[in-house]
Amino acid sequence: MLAAMPLHAQDWSFEVFLDQQKIGTHTFSLDQNQLQSRANFKVKVLFINAYRYQHQAKEQWQGNCLAQLTAHTEENKEITDVKGALQNNQFVIEKNGSTQTLPGCVMTFAYWNPEILKQTRLLNPQNAEYLDVTVTDDGVKTIEVKGQATLTHQYRLNGRYKGKEKLKITLWYDQQQQWVGLESITPEGYKIIYKLI
Repeated sequence: MLAAMPLHAQDWSFEVFLDQQKIGTHTFSLDQNQLQSRANFKVKVLFINAYRYQHQAKEQWQGNCLAQLTAHTEENKEITDVKGALQNNQFVIEKNGSTQTLPGCVMTFAYWNPEILKQTRLLNPQNAEYLDVTVTDDGVKTIEVKGQATLTHQYRLNGRYKGKEKLKITLWYDQQQQWVGLESITPEGYKIIYKLI
């Protein structure tokens, strides 16, 4: 049975790979009810052009409900700013000047909290898309975590937006329900791998 994660200070630091090539890092820092996320990727060779991605987000939580969000993303030359806050039992979110209203209790892709695996909708803090998600339980798997063979539980999470497939993510949690790994398949078919350091 999955339970809500205790919201005390925790940190996750991942090396990020595109197939076999290391492209950067993504760190998450959770202190009380506030999460800070920072990603910095650079792809030097990808057949066509180099790719640069920088993302930082700050999330304030009330239990398993998002209370406030600010995110800034630079993807090559495209800049996206997202801000959201709980107002009158609704979550109002603004992206580059356009506003949408979501239900009062929304969750982002808060991988550190296994409660996301029970959700049917999740908010992408990078672009403010509120996706339909399905979660598949793949059972117990052994993977390498920090150089050690580790018994984990594997889940596949698929996200769709307006009927179009957007995200294909595999997640691993250890026996204490701590998040220990992630893989994602990009729309172009590349594999992004997060390795805990």
